[in-house]
Amino acid sequence: MSCPSGQTPELTLARVLELFLSEYLQGRSMPAHQLKVLRRLCRCRSAQLGWTVWHCQACQRSHWRPNGCGDRHCPSCQHQLSRQWLERQRQALLPVRYFHWVFTLPATLRPLALQNPRPLYDLLFESASATLLQFGQERFGAELGITAILHTWGQNLMNHPHLHCLVSGGGLTAQNTWAGPKQARWLFPVRAVAQVFRAKFCAGLLQLHATGQLQFQGDLQSLIQAAAFAQLLRQLQAQRWVVFAKGSVVGPDHVLDYLGRYTHRVAISNSRLRSLDASTGTVAFTYKDYRDGHRLKILSLSAIEFLRRFLLHVLPQGFTKIRHFGFLANNRRRRCVPLAKAALENSPLRFQPKAPPTSVPSPSHSMVCPHCQATTLRCVARIDSSGKWTFFRGAARCPDLPRYLDSS
Repeated sequence: MSCPSGQTPELTLARVLELFLSEYLQGRSMPAHQLKVLRRLCRCRSAQLGWTVWHCQACQRSHWRPNGCGDRHCPSCQHQLSRQWLERQRQALLPVRYFHWVFTLPATLRPLALQNPRPLYDLLFESASATLLQFGQERFGAELGITAILHTWGQNLMNHPHLHCLVSGGGLTAQNTWAGPKQARWLFPVRAVAQVFRAKFCAGLLQLHATGQLQFQGDLQSLIQAAAFAQLLRQLQAQRWVVFAKGSVVGPDHVLDYLGRYTHRVAISNSRLRSLDASTGTVAFTYKDYRDGHRLKILSLSAIEFLRRFLLHVLPQGFTKIRHFGFLANNRRRRCVPLAKAALENSPLRFQPKAPPTSVPSPSHSMVCPHCQATTLRCVARIDSSGKWTFFRGAARCPDLPRYLDSS
Protein backbone atom coordinates (compact mmCIF):
# COMPACT_ATOMS: atom_id res chain seq x y z
CA MET A 1 0.00 0.00 0.00
CA SER A 2 1.47 3.34 -0.97
CA CYS A 3 0.36 6.90 -0.73
CA PRO A 4 1.87 9.31 -3.27
CA SER A 5 2.91 12.59 -1.72
CA GLY A 6 4.89 14.31 -4.44
CA GLN A 7 7.07 15.90 -1.80
CA THR A 8 10.84 16.12 -1.67
CA PRO A 9 12.18 13.64 0.91
CA GLU A 10 12.99 15.26 4.25
CA LEU A 11 16.60 15.55 5.33
CA THR A 12 16.67 12.91 8.05
CA LEU A 13 18.93 10.20 9.34
CA ALA A 14 16.67 7.71 7.57
CA ARG A 15 17.37 9.49 4.29
CA VAL A 16 21.13 9.28 4.86
CA LEU A 17 20.84 5.56 5.54
CA GLU A 18 18.59 5.03 2.54
CA LEU A 19 21.26 6.48 0.24
CA PHE A 20 24.44 5.17 1.82
CA LEU A 21 23.78 2.10 3.97
CA SER A 22 24.45 -0.36 1.15
CA GLU A 23 27.76 1.30 0.38
CA TYR A 24 28.72 1.35 4.05
CA LEU A 25 28.04 -2.37 4.45
CA GLN A 26 30.26 -3.36 1.52
CA GLY A 27 33.31 -5.20 2.86
CA ARG A 28 32.33 -4.56 6.48
CA SER A 29 31.08 -6.88 9.18
CA MET A 30 29.18 -5.75 12.25
CA PRO A 31 27.19 -7.32 15.08
CA ALA A 32 23.75 -8.54 14.04
CA HIS A 33 22.13 -6.20 16.57
CA GLN A 34 23.74 -3.11 15.03
CA LEU A 35 22.73 -4.22 11.54
CA LYS A 36 19.12 -4.67 12.65
CA VAL A 37 19.13 -1.17 14.18
CA LEU A 38 20.45 0.43 10.99
CA ARG A 39 17.90 -1.38 8.83
CA ARG A 40 15.06 -0.32 11.14
CA LEU A 41 16.21 3.30 11.04
CA CYS A 42 16.50 3.15 7.26
CA ARG A 43 12.83 2.15 6.93
CA CYS A 44 11.53 4.77 9.38
CA ARG A 45 8.66 6.90 8.00
CA SER A 46 8.63 4.95 4.75
CA ALA A 47 5.85 2.94 3.12
CA GLN A 48 7.79 -0.21 4.01
CA LEU A 49 6.44 -0.06 7.57
CA GLY A 50 2.87 0.78 6.60
CA TRP A 51 0.73 3.83 7.20
CA THR A 52 -1.46 5.47 9.83
CA VAL A 53 -4.56 7.39 8.75
CA TRP A 54 -5.55 10.44 10.81
CA HIS A 55 -8.89 12.22 10.53
CA CYS A 56 -9.10 15.93 11.34
CA GLN A 57 -12.21 16.79 13.32
CA ALA A 58 -11.87 20.44 12.35
CA CYS A 59 -11.77 20.27 8.55
CA GLN A 60 -13.03 16.68 8.18
CA ARG A 61 -10.13 15.71 5.93
CA SER A 62 -7.72 12.80 6.23
CA HIS A 63 -3.97 12.74 6.62
CA TRP A 64 -1.87 9.69 5.78
CA ARG A 65 1.34 9.36 7.77
CA PRO A 66 4.01 6.68 7.24
CA ASN A 67 4.75 4.65 10.35
CA GLY A 68 7.92 5.18 12.36
CA CYS A 69 10.36 2.46 13.32
CA GLY A 70 10.08 3.05 17.07
CA ASP A 71 13.77 2.33 17.61
CA ARG A 72 15.34 4.11 20.59
CA HIS A 73 18.25 5.30 18.44
CA CYS A 74 15.94 7.01 15.95
CA PRO A 75 15.72 10.83 16.09
CA SER A 76 12.28 10.77 14.42
CA CYS A 77 10.62 8.53 17.01
CA GLN A 78 11.71 9.97 20.34
CA HIS A 79 9.34 12.91 20.98
CA GLN A 80 6.32 10.82 21.91
CA LEU A 81 8.38 8.35 23.91
CA SER A 82 9.92 11.22 25.86
CA ARG A 83 6.53 12.73 26.68
CA GLN A 84 5.14 9.41 27.87
CA TRP A 85 8.20 8.73 30.04
CA LEU A 86 8.10 12.19 31.61
CA GLU A 87 4.44 11.80 32.53
CA ARG A 88 5.28 8.57 34.36
CA GLN A 89 8.00 10.40 36.34
CA ARG A 90 5.65 13.19 37.42
CA GLN A 91 4.24 11.04 40.23
CA ALA A 92 7.67 10.76 41.87
CA LEU A 93 8.56 14.47 41.82
CA LEU A 94 9.05 16.13 45.20
CA PRO A 95 8.78 19.78 46.33
CA VAL A 96 12.56 20.12 46.76
CA ARG A 97 15.47 21.48 44.78
CA TYR A 98 17.21 19.10 42.39
CA PHE A 99 20.86 19.20 41.33
CA HIS A 100 22.37 18.24 37.98
CA TRP A 101 25.65 16.29 38.02
CA VAL A 102 27.64 15.05 35.03
CA PHE A 103 30.24 12.26 35.33
CA THR A 104 32.58 11.85 32.34
CA LEU A 105 34.94 8.99 31.50
CA PRO A 106 38.49 10.20 30.74
CA ALA A 107 39.66 10.02 27.12
CA THR A 108 42.14 7.27 28.03
CA LEU A 109 39.25 4.89 28.70
CA ARG A 110 37.20 5.58 25.56
CA PRO A 111 38.88 2.95 23.33
CA LEU A 112 38.35 0.36 26.08
CA ALA A 113 34.71 1.41 26.45
CA LEU A 114 34.11 0.93 22.72
CA GLN A 115 35.35 -2.65 22.96
CA ASN A 116 33.51 -3.32 26.23
CA PRO A 117 30.45 -1.08 26.22
CA ARG A 118 28.19 -3.11 28.50
CA PRO A 119 30.58 -3.71 31.45
CA LEU A 120 32.10 -0.20 31.34
CA TYR A 121 28.80 1.63 30.97
CA ASP A 122 27.35 -0.50 33.79
CA LEU A 123 30.38 0.42 35.91
CA LEU A 124 29.86 4.10 35.09
CA PHE A 125 26.29 3.90 36.43
CA GLU A 126 27.37 1.97 39.51
CA SER A 127 30.34 4.17 40.39
CA ALA A 128 28.56 7.52 39.91
CA SER A 129 25.42 6.49 41.81
CA ALA A 130 27.39 4.86 44.65
CA THR A 131 29.49 8.02 44.99
CA LEU A 132 26.45 10.31 45.27
CA LEU A 133 24.65 7.96 47.67
CA GLN A 134 27.77 7.74 49.85
CA PHE A 135 28.01 11.53 50.07
CA GLY A 136 24.31 11.71 50.90
CA GLN A 137 24.77 9.34 53.82
CA GLU A 138 27.95 11.03 55.06
CA ARG A 139 26.69 14.62 54.78
CA PHE A 140 23.01 14.27 55.63
CA GLY A 141 22.55 10.74 56.99
CA ALA A 142 19.96 10.30 54.24
CA GLU A 143 19.30 8.30 51.08
CA LEU A 144 19.11 10.49 47.97
CA GLY A 145 16.96 9.94 44.89
CA ILE A 146 18.87 9.78 41.60
CA THR A 147 17.84 9.55 37.95
CA ALA A 148 20.85 8.80 35.72
CA ILE A 149 20.90 9.02 31.91
CA LEU A 150 23.74 7.73 29.72
CA HIS A 151 24.99 9.74 26.73
CA THR A 152 27.91 8.39 24.70
CA TRP A 153 28.47 11.18 22.19
CA GLY A 154 30.00 14.59 21.81
CA GLN A 155 28.79 17.31 19.45
CA ASN A 156 31.01 16.00 16.64
CA LEU A 157 29.59 12.46 17.04
CA MET A 158 32.84 11.09 18.45
CA ASN A 159 32.81 8.79 21.47
CA HIS A 160 32.35 10.76 24.70
CA PRO A 161 30.68 8.63 27.40
CA HIS A 162 29.16 10.63 30.24
CA LEU A 163 26.33 10.30 32.71
CA HIS A 164 23.74 12.99 33.46
CA CYS A 165 22.35 12.65 36.99
CA LEU A 166 19.42 14.58 38.39
CA VAL A 167 19.79 14.33 42.18
CA SER A 168 17.27 15.25 44.86
CA GLY A 169 18.42 18.00 47.21
CA GLY A 170 18.31 15.77 50.24
CA GLY A 171 16.82 12.41 51.10
CA LEU A 172 15.08 10.10 53.51
CA THR A 173 16.72 9.30 56.84
CA ALA A 174 16.40 5.99 58.68
CA GLN A 175 13.64 7.64 60.75
CA ASN A 176 11.71 8.55 57.57
CA THR A 177 12.39 12.26 58.02
CA TRP A 178 13.86 14.54 55.35
CA ALA A 179 17.42 15.86 55.56
CA GLY A 180 19.39 17.91 53.07
CA PRO A 181 21.42 21.06 52.39
CA LYS A 182 20.22 24.25 54.04
CA GLN A 183 21.49 26.38 51.15
CA ALA A 184 20.55 26.16 47.46
CA ARG A 185 23.83 26.82 45.64
CA TRP A 186 25.52 23.44 45.84
CA LEU A 187 25.01 19.89 47.06
CA PHE A 188 28.52 18.45 47.56
CA PRO A 189 32.09 19.68 46.87
CA VAL A 190 32.85 18.76 43.26
CA ARG A 191 36.53 17.84 43.65
CA ALA A 192 35.83 15.50 46.55
CA VAL A 193 33.06 13.80 44.56
CA ALA A 194 35.40 13.42 41.55
CA GLN A 195 38.09 11.77 43.69
CA VAL A 196 35.70 9.23 45.19
CA PHE A 197 34.16 8.54 41.76
CA ARG A 198 37.62 7.91 40.29
CA ALA A 199 38.55 5.54 43.12
CA LYS A 200 35.31 3.54 42.81
CA PHE A 201 35.55 3.28 39.02
CA CYS A 202 39.21 2.18 39.07
CA ALA A 203 38.46 -0.42 41.75
CA GLY A 204 35.59 -1.75 39.65
CA LEU A 205 37.76 -1.77 36.54
CA LEU A 206 40.42 -3.83 38.33
CA GLN A 207 37.72 -6.30 39.40
CA LEU A 208 36.46 -6.63 35.81
CA HIS A 209 39.99 -7.37 34.60
CA ALA A 210 40.70 -9.86 37.39
CA THR A 211 37.51 -11.82 36.65
CA GLY A 212 38.11 -11.89 32.87
CA GLN A 213 35.10 -9.80 31.95
CA LEU A 214 37.00 -7.48 29.58
CA GLN A 215 38.16 -8.12 26.04
CA PHE A 216 41.17 -6.48 24.42
CA GLN A 217 41.63 -6.25 20.67
CA GLY A 218 43.95 -4.42 18.31
CA ASP A 219 46.06 -1.78 20.03
CA LEU A 220 44.66 -2.80 23.43
CA GLN A 221 45.87 -6.41 23.35
CA SER A 222 48.79 -5.65 25.64
CA LEU A 223 46.33 -4.81 28.44
CA ILE A 224 45.59 -8.51 28.83
CA GLN A 225 48.77 -8.64 30.91
CA ALA A 226 48.27 -7.70 34.57
CA ALA A 227 51.36 -5.46 34.62
CA ALA A 228 50.20 -3.40 31.63
CA PHE A 229 46.71 -3.05 33.08
CA ALA A 230 48.13 -1.97 36.44
CA GLN A 231 50.10 0.73 34.61
CA LEU A 232 46.89 1.94 32.96
CA LEU A 233 45.21 2.15 36.37
CA ARG A 234 48.11 4.17 37.80
CA GLN A 235 47.82 6.55 34.84
CA LEU A 236 44.07 6.91 35.43
CA GLN A 237 44.49 7.50 39.15
CA ALA A 238 47.03 10.24 38.49
CA GLN A 239 44.57 12.15 36.27
CA ARG A 240 41.96 14.63 37.43
CA TRP A 241 38.60 13.19 36.42
CA VAL A 242 35.94 15.55 35.11
CA VAL A 243 32.82 15.84 37.26
CA PHE A 244 30.55 18.80 36.63
CA ALA A 245 27.82 20.14 38.91
CA LYS A 246 25.17 22.62 37.81
CA GLY A 247 22.97 24.80 39.95
CA SER A 248 19.70 23.65 41.41
CA VAL A 249 16.52 23.07 39.46
CA VAL A 250 13.27 23.89 41.27
CA GLY A 251 9.60 23.12 40.86
CA PRO A 252 8.00 20.03 39.29
CA ASP A 253 7.37 21.64 35.89
CA HIS A 254 10.95 22.88 35.65
CA VAL A 255 12.33 19.49 36.67
CA LEU A 256 10.29 17.70 34.02
CA ASP A 257 11.40 20.22 31.41
CA TYR A 258 14.99 19.75 32.51
CA LEU A 259 14.74 15.96 32.35
CA GLY A 260 13.20 16.19 28.90
CA ARG A 261 16.37 17.74 27.53
CA TYR A 262 18.36 14.60 28.26
CA THR A 263 16.21 11.48 28.56
CA HIS A 264 15.47 10.46 24.97
CA ARG A 265 18.19 12.28 23.09
CA VAL A 266 20.03 10.33 20.42
CA ALA A 267 23.47 10.88 18.95
CA ILE A 268 22.18 13.40 16.41
CA SER A 269 18.79 14.98 15.78
CA ASN A 270 17.33 15.51 12.33
CA SER A 271 17.23 19.26 12.97
CA ARG A 272 21.03 19.36 13.08
CA LEU A 273 21.39 17.93 9.56
CA ARG A 274 22.09 20.70 7.06
CA SER A 275 22.90 19.11 3.71
CA LEU A 276 23.20 15.78 2.00
CA ASP A 277 25.09 15.51 -1.31
CA ALA A 278 24.62 12.16 -3.01
CA SER A 279 27.05 13.02 -5.82
CA THR A 280 30.00 13.71 -3.49
CA GLY A 281 28.82 11.37 -0.74
CA THR A 282 28.96 13.97 2.04
CA VAL A 283 26.76 14.89 5.00
CA ALA A 284 26.93 18.26 6.80
CA PHE A 285 25.54 18.95 10.26
CA THR A 286 25.76 21.62 12.94
CA TYR A 287 27.69 21.31 16.19
CA LYS A 288 28.63 23.51 19.12
CA ASP A 289 32.32 24.24 19.44
CA TYR A 290 32.75 24.42 23.22
CA ARG A 291 36.37 25.50 22.84
CA ASP A 292 35.27 28.52 20.84
CA GLY A 293 32.67 30.05 23.11
CA HIS A 294 29.95 27.49 22.25
CA ARG A 295 29.76 28.87 18.72
CA LEU A 296 27.53 26.99 16.30
CA LYS A 297 29.51 25.62 13.36
CA ILE A 298 28.97 23.23 10.46
CA LEU A 299 30.95 20.00 10.09
CA SER A 300 31.02 18.16 6.75
CA LEU A 301 31.91 14.47 6.72
CA SER A 302 31.88 11.74 4.15
CA ALA A 303 28.67 9.72 4.52
CA ILE A 304 30.74 6.65 5.37
CA GLU A 305 32.52 8.46 8.20
CA PHE A 306 29.20 9.92 9.38
CA LEU A 307 27.69 6.44 9.64
CA ARG A 308 30.81 5.07 11.33
CA ARG A 309 30.56 7.74 14.02
CA PHE A 310 26.83 7.18 14.44
CA LEU A 311 27.41 3.47 15.00
CA LEU A 312 29.67 4.27 17.96
CA HIS A 313 26.50 5.17 19.87
CA VAL A 314 24.31 2.14 19.17
CA LEU A 315 23.92 0.64 22.64
CA PRO A 316 24.18 -3.09 23.36
CA GLN A 317 20.95 -4.99 22.91
CA GLY A 318 18.71 -4.66 25.96
CA PHE A 319 20.97 -2.16 27.68
CA THR A 320 19.09 0.22 30.02
CA LYS A 321 20.26 3.79 29.47
CA ILE A 322 17.99 5.48 32.06
CA ARG A 323 18.28 4.16 35.61
CA HIS A 324 17.05 5.16 39.06
CA PHE A 325 18.88 4.82 42.36
CA GLY A 326 18.35 5.48 46.06
CA PHE A 327 14.75 5.98 47.10
CA LEU A 328 13.83 6.21 43.39
CA ALA A 329 15.13 2.69 42.64
CA ASN A 330 12.47 0.53 41.01
CA ASN A 331 12.20 -1.80 44.03
CA ARG A 332 11.90 1.12 46.51
CA ARG A 333 10.04 3.89 44.72
CA ARG A 334 6.50 2.76 45.50
CA ARG A 335 7.18 2.66 49.24
CA CYS A 336 9.68 5.50 49.62
CA VAL A 337 8.18 8.30 47.51
CA PRO A 338 5.00 8.57 49.66
CA LEU A 339 7.22 8.55 52.77
CA ALA A 340 9.34 11.37 51.30
CA LYS A 341 6.26 13.43 50.46
CA ALA A 342 4.93 12.96 53.98
CA ALA A 343 8.30 13.89 55.50
CA LEU A 344 8.37 17.09 53.45
CA GLU A 345 4.91 18.26 54.49
CA ASN A 346 6.19 20.20 57.50
CA SER A 347 9.91 20.23 56.73
CA PRO A 348 11.75 23.58 56.59
CA LEU A 349 13.62 22.13 53.58
CA ARG A 350 10.43 21.91 51.53
CA PHE A 351 10.76 24.17 48.50
CA GLN A 352 8.39 27.12 48.68
CA PRO A 353 8.23 29.29 45.55
CA LYS A 354 8.52 33.02 46.24
CA ALA A 355 5.66 33.79 43.89
CA PRO A 356 2.59 31.80 42.84
CA PRO A 357 3.70 29.27 40.24
CA THR A 358 2.85 30.10 36.67
CA SER A 359 2.10 27.50 34.08
CA VAL A 360 5.14 26.75 31.98
CA PRO A 361 3.92 25.18 28.74
CA SER A 362 6.11 22.36 27.58
CA PRO A 363 6.98 22.12 23.89
CA SER A 364 4.12 20.49 22.07
CA HIS A 365 4.80 17.64 19.71
CA SER A 366 1.14 17.03 18.86
CA MET A 367 0.44 16.21 15.25
CA VAL A 368 -0.83 19.11 13.18
CA CYS A 369 -3.29 18.74 10.33
CA PRO A 370 -1.42 19.57 7.09
CA HIS A 371 -4.65 20.98 5.61
CA CYS A 372 -5.91 23.39 8.30
CA GLN A 373 -3.09 23.33 10.92
CA ALA A 374 -5.50 22.18 13.65
CA THR A 375 -4.35 19.75 16.35
CA THR A 376 -7.65 17.84 16.47
CA LEU A 377 -6.38 14.75 14.66
CA ARG A 378 -7.70 11.31 15.59
CA CYS A 379 -6.15 8.05 14.47
CA VAL A 380 -8.82 6.13 12.53
CA ALA A 381 -6.91 3.35 10.78
CA ARG A 382 -3.58 1.62 10.40
CA ILE A 383 -2.13 -0.36 7.55
CA ASP A 384 0.72 -2.74 8.30
CA SER A 385 3.56 -3.58 5.92
CA SER A 386 1.58 -6.48 4.44
CA GLY A 387 -1.37 -4.22 3.54
CA LYS A 388 -3.68 -5.41 6.32
CA TRP A 389 -6.09 -2.75 7.62
CA THR A 390 -7.02 -2.11 11.24
CA PHE A 391 -9.86 0.37 11.82
CA PHE A 392 -10.57 2.41 14.95
CA ARG A 393 -13.47 4.44 16.30
CA GLY A 394 -14.48 7.25 13.96
CA ALA A 395 -13.26 5.52 10.82
CA ALA A 396 -16.77 5.43 9.36
CA ARG A 397 -16.75 9.25 9.06
CA CYS A 398 -13.56 9.20 7.00
CA PRO A 399 -14.61 9.36 3.32
CA ASP A 400 -11.32 8.29 1.74
CA LEU A 401 -10.99 4.93 3.47
CA PRO A 402 -11.85 1.72 1.51
CA ARG A 403 -15.48 1.24 0.59
CA TYR A 404 -15.62 -2.13 2.32
CA LEU A 405 -15.24 -0.44 5.71
CA ASP A 406 -17.94 -1.69 8.10
CA SER A 407 -19.82 1.50 9.03
CA SER A 408 -21.21 -0.08 12.17
